[in-house]
Amino acid sequence: MKFKFPIIIFDEDFRSENISGSGIRELAEAIENAGMDIVGLTSYLDQGSIAQLSSRASAFIYSIDDDELVDEDENANPQAVDSLRQFIGEVRRRNPDIPVFLYGETRTSRHIPSDILRELHGFIHMFEDTPDFVAKYIIREAKKYLQALAPPFFKELVRYAEDGSYSWHCPGHSGGVAFLKSPVGQMFHQFFGENMLRADVCNAVDELGQLLDHTGPVAKSEENAARIFNCDHLFFVTNGTSTSNKIVWNSTVAPGDIVVVDRNCHKSILHSIIITGAIPVFLMPTRNQYGIIGPIPKREFSAEAIKAKIAKNKFAANAKNKTPRILTITQSTYDGVLYNVEQIKGELDNYIDTLHFDEAWLPHATFHEYYQDMHAISQTGDRADNTVIFATQSTHKLLAGISQASQILVQNANLRQLDTHRFNESYLMHSSTSPQYSIIASCDVAAAMMEQPGGRTLVEESINEAIEFRRAMLKVDNEYGDDDWWFKVWGPDTLPEEGIGTRENWIIRQQDSWHGFPDISEDFNMLDPIKATLVTPGLDLKGDFADLGIPAVIVTKYLSEHGIIVEKTGLYSFFIMFTIGITKGRWNSLVTELQQFKDDFDVNAPLYRVMPQFAAKCPQYARVGLADLCKKIHDIYRQYDVARITTDMYTSEIETAMLPADAWAKMAHRDVERVSIDELEGRITAMLVTPYPPGIPLMVPGERFNSTIIKYLQFARDFNKAFPGFETDVHGLIKQNINGESKYFVDVVAE
Repeated sequence: MKFKFPIIIFDEDFRSENISGSGIRELAEAIENAGMDIVGLTSYLDQGSIAQLSSRASAFIYSIDDDELVDEDENANPQAVDSLRQFIGEVRRRNPDIPVFLYGETRTSRHIPSDILRELHGFIHMFEDTPDFVAKYIIREAKKYLQALAPPFFKELVRYAEDGSYSWHCPGHSGGVAFLKSPVGQMFHQFFGENMLRADVCNAVDELGQLLDHTGPVAKSEENAARIFNCDHLFFVTNGTSTSNKIVWNSTVAPGDIVVVDRNCHKSILHSIIITGAIPVFLMPTRNQYGIIGPIPKREFSAEAIKAKIAKNKFAANAKNKTPRILTITQSTYDGVLYNVEQIKGELDNYIDTLHFDEAWLPHATFHEYYQDMHAISQTGDRADNTVIFATQSTHKLLAGISQASQILVQNANLRQLDTHRFNESYLMHSSTSPQYSIIASCDVAAAMMEQPGGRTLVEESINEAIEFRRAMLKVDNEYGDDDWWFKVWGPDTLPEEGIGTRENWIIRQQDSWHGFPDISEDFNMLDPIKATLVTPGLDLKGDFADLGIPAVIVTKYLSEHGIIVEKTGLYSFFIMFTIGITKGRWNSLVTELQQFKDDFDVNAPLYRVMPQFAAKCPQYARVGLADLCKKIHDIYRQYDVARITTDMYTSEIETAMLPADAWAKMAHRDVERVSIDELEGRITAMLVTPYPPGIPLMVPGERFNSTIIKYLQFARDFNKAFPGFETDVHGLIKQNINGESKYFVDVVAE
C-alpha cells in the first residue's frame, strides 16, 4: 500500500535559472525517477507550515548557499544560522526521527554549529556525487523512517489488508465484496473505501493477534501504549469508556460491597453499581448557579469523612465489610475541573482497595507538565503502597481515536500487582467476540501519535489555541465596552500575558470571584484551559436573572445552522473543547459567528432569515424576531427560577429507599408503575433520571422523588409545551399523548 509521504525540499533557488537552482532540480528529478514524490518550496514560511509538513513528509532537504552561510571573512552568518536553527527546532519539537539533510555548495560541517549538526542525517555537497547516487542515499533514509513509523497492530493490519488473501470468515461482506452486488452497497463501498472494508476482519486472523486474550501485535501495541502513557498495564477497549468503566468495576466489586462514588458521575458508573449489586456511598460535588459542576470538597476525601458517611447510610451500615472496595471520581468534569490526584492518593492509600479515575475527558494530561499531579498516572507521581490505580480514558474524545476508542490504564501499588489473568475475565464479560479492528488500530495509532516529544507539542498547541481564543473573546468584549453585551468565557479573570503561562494561572482558589464554587482547598483543583465554557447574558453567579437574557439553547441552534456544532448546552452557557484537531480557522469562525449572532440579535432579525432551516421545521417561529424569542424563553426561565431549581435538585438530600440493584430487579420483573409527574412525591424511581443539560444522572434507581425534583420535571413539561423545537430532554421521563395532550410519566417501584 503506497502512502503519500513526499520528500520536501526548501531552496530559494528551486525555480531559478542559475547553477544552484539547476543542481537542486537535478537532485529532485533523480529522486522522482527512483519512485519518491517531491515537493519543492522556496522557503519554509512559518512554524505553522512546519507543523503541517512534519506530519506528511518522509524527509526534508534544506538548501543553503555559500554566501548565505558565511561572510567574506569566513565567519558564520548569524542570520542564516538562526534561520536554520529555527527550522531544525520546529521540526524536532514535533518529530525527533524524520530525516533532515543540508544541501550546500562547498562549505562543510565545520561551518555549522554542533547543536544543529547533531540533528541532521547528512550534509550533501552539490556536484560532489551524482544526483542518482545522492537520491538513493536520501531515499534509503526516508524509507527507513517510514518503515518504523507505524505502531505494531496498525502495521500488521495494513500488511494483511494489502496481502490479497481470500476471506472465508466473517464478517459476511468478505472484504467489501458483498457491497458490490447491490446499488446501495456500491454507494456504501464508495463512501467508506476499499481499505476500511479490507481491514474489517474476524478475530480468526492469527497474524493480527487477539484483543480478547491480548496476544500478538495487539499485545505489542498495548505494551507500546502503556510505555507512552507511563502506566504498568494498558488495555484497548472498542466500545467506549462506558464499557471500560464496567470492566474495571466488574473486576473489583461484588454484591454487597461498599463503593464510594462521585454523585455527578457518568451514567456508566451508576450502571456498574446496578450490575455489581454494590452499596453506593456518594460524595457530593459543589455547583455554581450557571449549573457548572464543581469539585467535591477535599475534606470529603478523608478516611474519617467516608467512614462517617458509611455509618449514616442504612445499607452500608449493615454491610459485612465496612471498608470501601473502590472509589470512583470524574477526573475532569465536563467543564474541565480537575483534582490533585496525588493528594487523594495520600489520603486514601491503605484504606480503599482501588482508586478509579474516570478520565474520559483527560487522556492528554500525561503529556504536558501543565497537568502535573492533576491526572491519575504519571512518571512523576508517587506510587501508592497498597491501592491499585485505574484510569479509564476516551481516546476518541480528545486524542485521535475514532468513535468508541477507549483504554484502561493501570498503575500497580508498591505492595500489590494487578493479576492481569483474573482481570481479563471481567474484560471478556464486557467485550464483543467480534471487535472492530479499525477501532483497535485507531487506539494503536492514537497512542503512537503522542510519543514524546510530539505528544507534548500537540497538547501545548491545544492549550495555546484555547488561550488565544480566550484572548480574542476578551478583546471583543473590551471593544464593545460596559454599555453593550458580549459572551464571556468562564475562567480566570486574567490570562497569561503571552504564551501559555503555567498551570498556576488555572489553579482554582477560594478567593477567586470567577468560579462561584464554595469550599475550595489550596492547590487541590484546577481548570483545564482547553475546556471552554461560554456564558451568555442573562444570569449571574448568584443565580439572579438580568433584564436582558439570551438562553444558550437559541445561540447553539443558531450556530448549528451556521455549521458550528458545540459539545454541551446549558441554560446560559455552552461548552466547546480545544482538542488536538482544533485549528485557528475553526475558533476564529466561531468568534465570527458569535459576532453575527449579536448583530442579528441587536436588530431583532426574524428567524426565517437568520435560521431558515429551523424556521421551516418549526414555522410558528418563522416571523418571530431573534431578540423576541430570547426574551420569551428568558422570561419563562425567570418565572420558574430554573437556575436555582437545577442547582438545588442536584445538591438536595435524596433519600435512598432501596439498593439500586434491587430497584432495577423490580424493573426487570415488571413490578413497576407508570406514574404522572404530579403524583411522584415520595415514590421510588425504578430507572435513572437524567436531565439534558447537563447529561448527569439526577436520580438512581431506588431513590425517592422530592418536591424540588418534581418542580423541575413540571418545568420541563410546561417548557416543552410552550416552546416546541427547544424541548428540555430528560432521560427517564416518558412522554405519552393522551386525548391530544402530552402527558409525562416516570416508571416507579410498585407499591
